[in-house]
Amino acid sequence: MESDVQPKDDRHWSLESLNKAYQQGYMAGLTGQPKTRHGHRAEVLAAAWEAGWDDGHEQLLRQQKSA
Repeated sequence: MESDVQPKDDRHWSLESLNKAYQQGYMAGLTGQPKTRHGHRAEVLAAAWEAGWDDGHEQLLRQQKSA
């Protein structure tokens, strides 16, 4: 029998926590930190952090290219 219950960590997130995870990921990408350092167990927050990292890393590459 399959369970319809999500892991506890995926049930407790808010727009504020998504924004915070995104901003933390953005700063990590912008400062050249590895993408594997997010530390979020909830998939939604990990995805927000990774999206921020992608955007921050892209900005870092643009800055390096124009320097």
